[in-house]
Amino acid sequence: MKEKQLICSHCGEILTEETRREFDGEIMCELCFDEQTTICDCCNERVWVENTERDSYTSVCMRCYDYSYTRCEDCGCIISRDDAHYDGDYPYCDDCYDKLDSGAIKTYDYKPEPIFYGSGDLFYGVELEIDRGGEIASNAEKLLEIANSNSEHLYCKHDGSLDDGFEMVSHPASLYYHISGIDWLEILNRAVQMGYRSHNTSTCGLHIHVSRSAFGSTVEEQEIVIARIVHFVEKHWWEIVKFSRRTEQNLNHWAARYATISAEVQDTYKKAKSKGLGRYVAVNLENYHTIEFRLFRGTLKYKTFIATLQLVDMICRLAIMLDDKSFEKMSWSDFVLQIGSDKPELIDYLKSKRLYVNEIHTETEEI
Repeated sequence: MKEKQLICSHCGEILTEETRREFDGEIMCELCFDEQTTICDCCNERVWVENTERDSYTSVCMRCYDYSYTRCEDCGCIISRDDAHYDGDYPYCDDCYDKLDSGAIKTYDYKPEPIFYGSGDLFYGVELEIDRGGEIASNAEKLLEIANSNSEHLYCKHDGSLDDGFEMVSHPASLYYHISGIDWLEILNRAVQMGYRSHNTSTCGLHIHVSRSAFGSTVEEQEIVIARIVHFVEKHWWEIVKFSRRTEQNLNHWAARYATISAEVQDTYKKAKSKGLGRYVAVNLENYHTIEFRLFRGTLKYKTFIATLQLVDMICRLAIMLDDKSFEKMSWSDFVLQIGSDKPELIDYLKSKRLYVNEIHTETEEI
C-alpha cells in the first residue's frame, strides 16, 4: 500500500519526513514555516505572523501586544508601555519624545515657568489652536520668530485634539501688552499665509487664562469675585454663545454650561462647583493659579481675537469693581453700555453680531 504523500499546505511543495514542519495542525515546508510563523519576543511562543504586531526590530503576539505594548505616535515603532513617554494620551519612544520636546513644537504637557508682561493685576494667557496647515516644526519656528523677536512671548505645543496643526500659547500679559507688545496681527496673518485655519474648523478653540491673584489677596476674596464671573456667563449665556461663534453641540463637548443660574451670585457659584463637571466647561475652575475661559471658537482674524480678549477683560474688571447685587441686577444692555471707547474692536464686534445695537452688518468670513 502506497504511503500518503506529504504536501505543504501553503505552497504545495512535496515534503519528506525530514523536511516537513508542523504548526497549529498544518504541515509546511521549511520556507513557509519560517515565513508564516514567528516567535513572540515577549512570551517566546510560536504564533502565526498574521497574528502579531511587528516593526523592524520587534515581533509580539497580539495577546502580549494588547497587554504590554503600544506604538510610538510619531515613528510607529513598537514600545513597551512601561518604557513609553506620554504627551497627554499619546505614547512616544525615547528618540521621538526627545525630538518633540526639544523642537519648536513642544509636548502637550510642556509648561515653562510663566513670564509676566505688562503692568497691573490682570494678566491673560492665550491658547490659540490652529489646524489644517500641518504639525510642522519649521512653520512653528516662523511664527515664533515673529512673536519672540524681542522677548519670549509665545511657545507652541502638540495638541491631540487637532487634525493637522498645533497650539500657540502665550505667557501671561496684560490686555494692553497683548495689543501693543506682541505682534498678534503679523502672527495671525502669517499663519493664514501658511494655510492654517482656526475658525473654519471643527477642532479649534481660543482659550484665555486669567490669573486668580487679580481677584484678591486671599482664596476667599478670589472666590467671591470668580463667583460673579461664573454668574455673569450663566446669566447671559445666549449672548455669550452668539459672541463665541461656537455651535451648541461644540460647546456641550468642549465648554459646557453649568446650567445653574440662580437669582443670587453665590448660590449660582455654589451649585456650579457642586456639579463636578471637570475642565470642559465654559469657565474652567480646575487650575490652581488661573481660571480659564474655554468657550470661544478659534480665530485668525485679528479684530475678532482682540475683541475676545477685551470681552474677557471687561467681565473680569467689572467682577472686581462691582458687588454681588450689581451683578445680579445687570442686564446685557447694562453691561454693553459700560464698554469704553478704549475697546473699539469689542464694540465693532458686538455690533457685527447685533449684540450692541440693532444694526445690520455684513460679516466677513472667519479663518
